[in-house]
Amino acid sequence: MKNSTRYKLQVAASLLRTGMAAGARPDRIFRAMGVLRAWGPGLASGCMTAAARYPGRTAIVDERGTLTFGEMNERTNALANALLARSIGPGSGVAVMCRNHRGFIDATVGIAKAGADVLYLNTEFGAPAIASVLRREGAQALIYDEEFAGLVSEGGAGLMRFVAHHEPDSAPADTSLEELIASSSALPPKAPERPGRVIILTSGTTGAPKGALRRPPSSLEPAAAIYSSIPLRARETTVIAAPLFHSWGYAHFILSLPLASTIVLRRRFDPEETLRAVAQHRASALIVVPVMLQRILELPEATLRRYDTSCLRVIASSGSALPGELALRVMDAFGDVLYNLYGSTEVAWVSVAGPQDLRAAPGTAGRPPLGTAVQLLDEHGQPVAPGERGRIFAANSFVFDGYTDGSNKEVRGEFTSTGDVGHFDAQGRLFVDGRDDEMIISGGENVYPREVEDLLATHEDVEEVAVVGVPDEEFGARLRAYIVPRAGASPGVEEIKDFVRRNLARYKVPRDVIFLDELPRNATGKILKRSLDATSAR
Repeated sequence: MKNSTRYKLQVAASLLRTGMAAGARPDRIFRAMGVLRAWGPGLASGCMTAAARYPGRTAIVDERGTLTFGEMNERTNALANALLARSIGPGSGVAVMCRNHRGFIDATVGIAKAGADVLYLNTEFGAPAIASVLRREGAQALIYDEEFAGLVSEGGAGLMRFVAHHEPDSAPADTSLEELIASSSALPPKAPERPGRVIILTSGTTGAPKGALRRPPSSLEPAAAIYSSIPLRARETTVIAAPLFHSWGYAHFILSLPLASTIVLRRRFDPEETLRAVAQHRASALIVVPVMLQRILELPEATLRRYDTSCLRVIASSGSALPGELALRVMDAFGDVLYNLYGSTEVAWVSVAGPQDLRAAPGTAGRPPLGTAVQLLDEHGQPVAPGERGRIFAANSFVFDGYTDGSNKEVRGEFTSTGDVGHFDAQGRLFVDGRDDEMIISGGENVYPREVEDLLATHEDVEEVAVVGVPDEEFGARLRAYIVPRAGASPGVEEIKDFVRRNLARYKVPRDVIFLDELPRNATGKILKRSLDATSAR
């Protein structure tokens, strides 16, 4: 398939539809082609070719102002040269713990140009987790925001340390990136013999975070796959609200480079500020995780109407499950511009649900994009019959290279396990039924919490819900539902049980219902189910 003429034409068509090949002067295109010959496809060349084609176009907008592609290229050249002068290059590892701002971009591209490996740290990590990851991954240097100085002090001891962001009136203990950039040459460094690798940590919702190893793409095929299902277009503006250290936010920075798109960043997510940024910069795309959409819709109606977001053609969501009820509310508020990507750190993407499928089948994970294949397998590794539930395996051009500890997800041929179970409907739409390790056997019946969660999310008094299995002497396990009521609502325990009883089988009714003010989440909005019992006990 991937070597066929038809597939190559589909990739080319997907790229051409974005408009990336139009608009640049011939001499600048020639210069960009020279960069690609020297550096090959990847993050470093993506920055350099964007600067070659559109040096004066705005690349980044953040709280500190704007940077053009030409300025971003020179800054990251200087940072790469500064790192190389300190023997940080091919074979070295640099950890990055930054929020969404130009410092993250400087660090990411500068490390790539130096040929070093980059490890992204979750900004929600505590000091012990940081120390453990830095020790395990063997980083030689650390780039961090000053606000995390206390958290990285133990784990970062003995490492070269640089500050990416600090307040203007503070004097950081370690050298800042701005000082490194100002003190070094902005001439392009020599292309490394091999490109550096990217290590993104898994979410850790079911255990300790693992380092997922990914090599730079060898072509634009991965970008073409996303462009084929999410209509991003060249030289437009994208607000990236999702964390850049997470694979979803990071992916959209990477996708912005061949498009020469402007990205708008804010260090911290604020629902109203996000709408203001969209309206102010006339953004055509907004990149979020589902909980951000929920927080936006919780704003007062008058606040939502205050900002003209009619410029949005794409709201792209990923990172955790998108309840069907939330998808419909988002489209009712902003129009049919919602695209939800189902994937994981390990397999990148599996499927994309666009507005038409989300309207027709709320809760669907959509359909595989260009160059992606999906199999549903039973416990023996055999394909399940159409309509039946099976373990989800995916194959595409950007599956990861395994974990840094040498382990891997289960692989069958070209297909890698996502760790989820799901089914296809009669129209070929994929539905994710839950984690394959979350199945609850209650009284001999198999129950996946996701089905009960999706139902309860439609209850008019329920804002958020998580369902888990807990030990039970009589049934082996029973369902427990944790519910955050909507503002002003006071649903009762029996009301919740009756709602499930009227819509699902008897054995899927939660035996326990616990009401909370909020659900514990990580930085990308995933619910930390293992923390729920501790939360309810406080």
